[in-house]
Amino acid sequence: MAKEIGFLLYPGYLLLDLAGPMSAFALAERYSQQMPYRMRMVSVPGGPISNSFGLSVETSSLNRKRFDTLIVVGGARWLLKPSDSAAIRSASSKTRRTASVCTGAFVLAQCGLLDGLRVTTHWRRAAELQREHGAVRVESDAIFIKDGRVWTSAGVTAGIDLALAMIEEDYGAAIALEVSRELVVYYRRPGGQSQFSTMSEIAPETDRIRIALSYAREHLTQSLSLERLAEVAHLSPRQFGRLFKAETGETPAKAVERLRAEVARNRVENDTEPVESIASAVGFYDPERMRRTFVRLYGEPPQSLRRKARRGS
Repeated sequence: MAKEIGFLLYPGYLLLDLAGPMSAFALAERYSQQMPYRMRMVSVPGGPISNSFGLSVETSSLNRKRFDTLIVVGGARWLLKPSDSAAIRSASSKTRRTASVCTGAFVLAQCGLLDGLRVTTHWRRAAELQREHGAVRVESDAIFIKDGRVWTSAGVTAGIDLALAMIEEDYGAAIALEVSRELVVYYRRPGGQSQFSTMSEIAPETDRIRIALSYAREHLTQSLSLERLAEVAHLSPRQFGRLFKAETGETPAKAVERLRAEVARNRVENDTEPVESIASAVGFYDPERMRRTFVRLYGEPPQSLRRKARRGS
């Protein structure tokens, strides 16, 4: 029997917050032996709802359907009336899962549905969500978080990550993997992974520094000394050090450390291998050095991040 998914819309919602996860759920049918999902667009009153581009879609009334999963999409601020909140709480109480994409978390928070839970939203709005809803535990750096029956995701494309995780929970990893391939997206970014990538934050202007960074990422287990990276960039160590700092804002050693930490964190949170093995595999060699790096960059040691990731899974 198909699982009913309701996408809750309101004036000014973001189209991509709807289309991304909806596409993932729709594609699941292609790779399953059944019709896995039936999707409906709903609003509290029903009727036409315009998105941020001014395009209008017809919606069903929220109180007329019962859903397996209710997903609130993000968009413009929606200051709910008491009757709106009551309708959303009532609908949520009848679902197996309630979720939000991006700033849809503000809607759930206004309804009191996030109190006491770990949640995330777009990184630009995380502090605002925390200020306005003190009972909510906002984690600004996560792609998505599952806390009990409530799921929340970061901005825009993170809604696809959330949908893939739900598909995997419902029908297994094989189908979720095929959907991710069809969408040409990673299968799948772990929920606790940072909304930012170290490689995307470091944006050098010249090809020589870009080549050195790419080399570093592909050879993390090797000795990535200043001299070795300078050789890859065809510069003297002194020239390379100066140019690297000018273009990235940090030293080559610090950049390499951050690259190693990013890869290590992904493995710590999503694998079961010993932390000592991970440290060696990503080039730290000394587990204590990796621990100190984690505390400085992420505020917690590897073991603490692993426990958090397991609680959120």
